[in-house]
This record gives sequence, C-alpha cells and structure tokens, in this order.
Amino acid sequence: MTEFQNKEAESSSHRKMGRGKIEIKRIENTTNRQVTFCKRRNGLLKKAYELSVLCDAEVALIVFSTRGRLYEYANNSVRATIERYKKACSDSSNPGSVTEANTQYYQQETTKLQRQIREIQNLNRHILGEAISSLSLKELKNLEGRLEKGIGRIRSKKDCINSPQNEMLFAEIEFMQKREIQLQNDNIYLQAKIAENERAQHQQQPNMMQGPVYESSMTPQSYDRNFLPVNLMEPNQQLSHHDQTALQLV
Repeated sequence: MTEFQNKEAESSSHRKMGRGKIEIKRIENTTNRQVTFCKRRNGLLKKAYELSVLCDAEVALIVFSTRGRLYEYANNSVRATIERYKKACSDSSNPGSVTEANTQYYQQETTKLQRQIREIQNLNRHILGEAISSLSLKELKNLEGRLEKGIGRIRSKKDCINSPQNEMLFAEIEFMQKREIQLQNDNIYLQAKIAENERAQHQQQPNMMQGPVYESSMTPQSYDRNFLPVNLMEPNQQLSHHDQTALQLV
C-alpha cells in the first residue's frame, strides 16, 4: 500500500469517528477540554434561548467553568426562576400547604367583607338617627356634615326641577296634550260629515237616472211658406229692408 493510500485511509477513519458517537468521559487534555467547553457552552445557551422562544417556557441556565467563571441565561430572571423552583419543590413536598394557603386567603377576604358590611349598616343607621349614643363628638360632626351635604344636593336637584324653564316646559307639554285631544275631536267630526255627504249623494243618484221632464209652453203658429215669422226675433233687433228681402225664400 502506498503512502498516499495510507493517508487516505487515515483521513476516512477520522471522518467516520467524527460522525459517530464519542465516549462521554472527562477530557484529559487541557487544551481540548477548554475548546470543547466553549463549543458546548455556546450550543447549550443557544438551545436554551430557542426553547424559551419556541415553547414560551421559563428557562434559567447557570454554568460555572473549571476556573470559576459564571455563564448564565434566563428569559425572565435567574433569581425569580430559582424562587419559583424553591416554591415548586416545597409544594411538591407538602401537598396540603397549597390548600391551607387558599383557605387562609379566603378566610381573610370573608372577614374583610363582613367588616365592610357592618360598617355600611352602622352608617345607614346613623344617617337615620339611630344608634348615635355611642358616637363621639367628632363622629357626630362628621355625620352632620354628611347630612348637610346630602340635603344640599337634594335641594339643588329640587330647585332644578322647579325652575322657570322646567315650568314653561311642563306648561307647553300640557298645552300640546290638550291640542292633541282637540285635533282628535275635529278629526272625528270631519269624518262624520264626510260620511253624511256620501250617504246624501247615494240617495240622489236614483232620481238623477230618470232624467228631466220638460213641458212645451209654446203655442203652435202658422208659418208662411215664403217668409220666416218676424215675431221669433227679439223686439230690440231691427232689420233693414235689405235684410228682410234676404230672408225671403226663393
């Protein structure tokens, strides 16, 4: 086997070893160990970033080198993620702690709401003048101030309702309502008149179908076969001799 073939075989064997799995153990060579650390560290940080972005996961990565240098990555905060980790570990070790915490929280909220309800009920009684014997002078003054403010708002609202503008508006509304009633009555009267006229027209139609009867008041007269009667013409009309001659029948 020639020297070229030996080198080719060695290179092919090295390529096969690079593509294959390597044994996971401590690298004894310091230089090779440092190079591998840098490469794997960068790849690990990149994978942590991709995992946090692609999967929306909370990721915190902490790496210390052999020389004590710190390398870290966190999409939120390393401290917050550690606190979350501690809480998750404590909850997993004590399952009843979550239920107890929820129960305590709801009890506190219930107590607070009950206290607020009692305060509101007492305030309502004080406004009505009840149970004020236990109040101090300062509390009575505060209550008096609240009542005076409330009465002032009520009076201002009342004055606004009874203002001249509102009175004019109410009077106009009343006038329009009366006008509406009057127009309705006029409409009913006109409808009755229209119906009466229509009935009268229907009753007159049979008499009109018979037609008028005329009587002749003219007396028969004798006519000359050669002349038209002169008495048919109005007395005011005068004919000349020439016109009378024209009326003769030839």
